[in-house]
Amino acid sequence: MALLLLLVSSGSLAAGGGQEPPRWSLELKGGNFFPQEDAWKSYYGDDKTGSLGAGLAWKATRQVEIGLDTAYIKDEGRGLAPQQGQITGDVTLELYPLQMFLLLRGVFREDQWLVPYVGGGLTRIYYEQDIRGQEKRRGSATGSHLRAGIQLLLDNIDRGTAWGFYENFGVNNSYLFVEVQRSSVDVESIELGGTSYQMGLLFEF
Repeated sequence: MALLLLLVSSGSLAAGGGQEPPRWSLELKGGNFFPQEDAWKSYYGDDKTGSLGAGLAWKATRQVEIGLDTAYIKDEGRGLAPQQGQITGDVTLELYPLQMFLLLRGVFREDQWLVPYVGGGLTRIYYEQDIRGQEKRRGSATGSHLRAGIQLLLDNIDRGTAWGFYENFGVNNSYLFVEVQRSSVDVESIELGGTSYQMGLLFEF
């Protein structure tokens, strides 16, 4: 009987029993970005590039979040002169998306193994293009995005580590997640948006 009580007590603590509900979430993620621009592969040699990102969200309720996230996307290739069809020099493109989003999460218990979510919002992309021997081009444009994903609760896998995270860092729950995101941002008839497939870690506190 004592062993049963100990197991129940430890499980409820790791899953959030007796804790204040989390009010914030922090995520770190990375993956591949597939640009929507048709000419991307012609300039940069591939139809995808890497992406790293982070985000912070406030929980209005357990199922509704409002947040901001940002990412860093970089690709390198060869610049072309469209009229002459000649290579003009090495080119580097850097994108810095900044996004405000509303997220709806299908979470109904603190020990729920899988949590699906959908969301969307505004996207503003800051860009910098550097073609060797030419002046750098900088600017920004605004558009929108949609996202969807699923989160796997890690607390259920290792309750001891989960309790240590709560005691030392105030982390209520930790998740591993996968996400797909689609953005549309147009500047001077060039599409800077695309589709991202990402994986990351999310911490609620």
